[in-house]
Amino acid sequence: MRVGMVCPYSLTLPGGVQEQALGLSRSLRSKGLFVRLLAPCDGAPPDVDVTPLGNSVPLAANGSVAPVAPDVAAQLRTMRALWDEQFDVVHLHEPFAPGVTLTTVLLKHGPLVGTFHAAGTSAPYRWLGSIARRLADRLEIRCAVSPDAEALAAAAIGGTYEPVFNGVDVARLSTGPVSGTQGPTIFFIGRHEPRKGLEVLIEAMGALPPEVRLWVGGDGPQTAELRDRVAGDARISWLGRISDAEKLARLRGADVFCAPSLRGESFGVVLLEAMAAGTPIVASDLVAYSRVARAGRDAVLVPSGDASALAAGLRDVLFGTRAPSLIASGTARAAEYSLDRLADLYIEKYERVVRHGQLEAGGGAAAAPGGARPAARTLSMLARRPGDPSPREVVET
Repeated sequence: MRVGMVCPYSLTLPGGVQEQALGLSRSLRSKGLFVRLLAPCDGAPPDVDVTPLGNSVPLAANGSVAPVAPDVAAQLRTMRALWDEQFDVVHLHEPFAPGVTLTTVLLKHGPLVGTFHAAGTSAPYRWLGSIARRLADRLEIRCAVSPDAEALAAAAIGGTYEPVFNGVDVARLSTGPVSGTQGPTIFFIGRHEPRKGLEVLIEAMGALPPEVRLWVGGDGPQTAELRDRVAGDARISWLGRISDAEKLARLRGADVFCAPSLRGESFGVVLLEAMAAGTPIVASDLVAYSRVARAGRDAVLVPSGDASALAAGLRDVLFGTRAPSLIASGTARAAEYSLDRLADLYIEKYERVVRHGQLEAGGGAAAAPGGARPAARTLSMLARRPGDPSPREVVET
């Protein structure tokens, strides 16, 4: 089976949807499927099986910034790749994000499976209005990674959704290099913006003993302000953007992982990563987090935005006796959300839509090669100039 995976966000910039698309693609390939991931890339593609669709531009979304590629050139590359590859099924992450996934829905170049990740609010639904509801009928299967993601999508476009989850590569997370520490160490990673709650964690540090250290990964609009606020505090290490390898090493090396988010989370995949790495967690008691990390069993969850409660939870894990039981329970919990299990779920869905398409083609008018509609074929041919190599040839050379 030939599967096209389309991600609207740049794969070379950090983000949960990007990590899911990359991880799922690798897991599907390990199970024998041909998978090609189409996405924007600001630099060299992170995987040999990625077709880069161009650079991204930042777009404000849900209190954060989404690196999408809405330009004409990226849409033409998308058309061309869909035509050249002739996928049996195309899997879209965030189908109505501006840019390449929306273009894929408009083209409808074969069976489509859509996965909805966002929770809270979504500007694309407001922009598209009733058009989004009509376009959603082009998806053979709609999946939602959480009840919050389903609620947002259903309110905007209606329809029914099959539950899935965000997966983690348990084997990769649990083994490998470990970053050394110089005392009890907390690790935070994420975009430095109000909804991620880094400001609350910085405040909580003031109530923790002087030997406690904090690693802060990532950057964002609050970085300069927060660094100035704690200038001279040698306990806090500002790491900036770090590689995936360093992120994993620090996850394994930290004494506790802290996720003090305030809102806008649809799934706690970062908590699963920490659990798979064998690191105890202190996090906000957001509904999305509590569904993944069970309070008191897999993590210590404290009231969102309460710096005093956050400091108390961190102190309890760092200096109390709870860490071993949290690690043991969290490790078992992470195994339930492995990427291999997620890949098996999607394979069943792919096979279902392909069988359905074959039955429809056999019972009606002859289908175009690869399931392409004439309009999609015309647009794709316009996107390719005579003598141009295919996207696969571009990447391989």
